[in-house]
Amino acid sequence: MRASRLISLVLLLQARETMTAAELARELEVSERTVYRDVLALSAAGVPVYADRGRAGGYRLLGGYRTRLTGLTRGEAEALFLAGLPGPAGDMGLADAVAAAELKVLAALPPALRDAPARTGQRFHLDVPGWFRETGPPPWLGELAGAVWRDRVVELRYRRGDREVTRELSPYGLVLKSGIWYLIGRVGDGYRTYRVDRVTGVEVRAETFARDEGFDLAGYWREQAEAFLRSMLRAQVTVRLSPAGLRQLRHTADAPFAYEEALAAAGEPDGQGWVVTRLPVESLVVAYTQLLGLGPEVEVLEPPELRARLAEATARAAARYATSPPPGPDGADGTRRPPVSGSR
Repeated sequence: MRASRLISLVLLLQARETMTAAELARELEVSERTVYRDVLALSAAGVPVYADRGRAGGYRLLGGYRTRLTGLTRGEAEALFLAGLPGPAGDMGLADAVAAAELKVLAALPPALRDAPARTGQRFHLDVPGWFRETGPPPWLGELAGAVWRDRVVELRYRRGDREVTRELSPYGLVLKSGIWYLIGRVGDGYRTYRVDRVTGVEVRAETFARDEGFDLAGYWREQAEAFLRSMLRAQVTVRLSPAGLRQLRHTADAPFAYEEALAAAGEPDGQGWVVTRLPVESLVVAYTQLLGLGPEVEVLEPPELRARLAEATARAAARYATSPPPGPDGADGTRRPPVSGSR
């Protein structure tokens, strides 16, 4: 644990040149006293760590000192190559850059860890697109990725319904979700999301934009994704669930927060453990399919039309199973007879 922390301390000083004890303690999640002890240990081991006194002082490495990646553990080395899995990088035109970076990291590793890329490739493969979906990248993804990297303003032509619109925007980032690429761009004072496969043309301008360094791409996407899912859940149904039904609801609800809301709205269990709750759903048609999958573990209370439809489906299923199964091709009881060995 301490060896890993010492390496992290050296790498932090390599990256940021000068850092105070308080800054190092915050990054390493230790006390300042621990930082003082670690610096003394590094100095004793021959690492040229120096302390600059004064108001703008801090710890720094002697100019030009660099450490090789010999402090990586096997798990850390393999995680590095896992981060460079092909696919998304290739879609953005970065396959050569990723390959070159991997070669440089590989050259810096000690011999005992140089099988890391082979071990990773044998054990993990990233196949991002969903089933029954075209696997090729969208036509304009490379141009947009280049504009994102260089903070260049773009003019975007975009298919919206049956018409095409044009937007000038600052491309802040790209997100890959379930095999679909999305562009996050700033238009005026707000941010908007565009599906890249609906982009019909891109003109990358010479002008650059000043990026808001406080913008959190991952946080923005989480908020937008949840807002999108919530916007889809336009209806509510009232249901009565058995303990088993309540557990199964986690896997049939439209989204995790829909299940959590149903759980929070659940009343006290009755004598048999059943609870009454409200479930957000996309529509009554979708709710019918979802709740039908819970079988006898759910009872719809409201709305009446959904209750009637499920009652009718349940009655038809009960009538079907009340009769004997139809004769099968090999026997009157519907069972298939095994072949007789050696028969002709």
